[in-house]
Amino acid sequence: MTHLVAAAVAFVLSLILPVLLKPILLRLGVLDIPNERSSHTEAVVRGMGITVAAGVAGGLLAAMLLGSGQGVPVLAALGGAALAAALLGWVEDFRGLGILARFLLQLGIGAAATAMLVRLADSTWWWVPLGAIAIAGYINVANFMDGVNGISGLHGLAAGGLFAVAGGMTGLAWLVSAGVVVAAAFAAFLPWNFSGRNFLGDVGSYLLGGSLAVTGVAAFLHGVHPEMLLGPVAVYLADTMTTLLRRISAGERWYTPHRQHVYQRLTDAGLSHLQSALVVTVCSVLTGICGLIAAEGTLPVKAAALAAGVAVLVFYLRSPRIFRRLQERSTA
Repeated sequence: MTHLVAAAVAFVLSLILPVLLKPILLRLGVLDIPNERSSHTEAVVRGMGITVAAGVAGGLLAAMLLGSGQGVPVLAALGGAALAAALLGWVEDFRGLGILARFLLQLGIGAAATAMLVRLADSTWWWVPLGAIAIAGYINVANFMDGVNGISGLHGLAAGGLFAVAGGMTGLAWLVSAGVVVAAAFAAFLPWNFSGRNFLGDVGSYLLGGSLAVTGVAAFLHGVHPEMLLGPVAVYLADTMTTLLRRISAGERWYTPHRQHVYQRLTDAGLSHLQSALVVTVCSVLTGICGLIAAEGTLPVKAAALAAGVAVLVFYLRSPRIFRRLQERSTA
């Protein structure tokens, strides 16, 4: 019952609050202006991720009020870190920050969150720097991948849901709550985002990356198998890392806007925003399932599941070529 109530609170807040927020953002002029990275051609409202942040906060608060035991302080730490990431994203949306200042603040959020989680899990403090890098890194990954309508909402739904399943399999009630809250909050924003007129903005993508990364770090420190936690985010990581390496090897400035991510090249190959987002999401669900199986299976099952996950990643990375050839054949 706790999980259902928390998810319902997150969903309702994230679904309803845009009605109130959008006129305010329009008056403030918080707009996304198309650039080299954009997949849209006209200015649209951004910063709507504040409503998703409110949904996540409300859902986690409900879970804490209805929960008990060690899970309550863990959820409080998760919520604080996720909202801190969202606040940083809002500053970026509204005023902008330099690259170095932005990254240092992301590292600070990651270090503070990991330190709290290490204390709660009674783990070694050596995890703090690694956790800080992981959290800051995935905040940026989620931001880089937020370039077509629906992709972040679907990723929050898929990854949050898979984390909730991992929580159920490992007996961590707080992980179930955190997963369903993230999934519900981001799912509720999808109807707003699919229209192409409302964007999460950096506040939303930072919230997405921060909430998933901090939840993953917390789960790892509480003994959850890494396969369960890496599976749902493997596609995002593979897309970002291969794109980054490709740009560096080509002598390009990796931090400048571009359209070289796999999901962006899928739209160039003829897929719609929704179709591109669905390719990413389906592949993420498949790698997530492979991770769940690998974590719980015998050695042969683990090897087969990991091989299947790698095959999904290879397909995803090659998918722009595959879909382009299919498109050419259909028009020939």
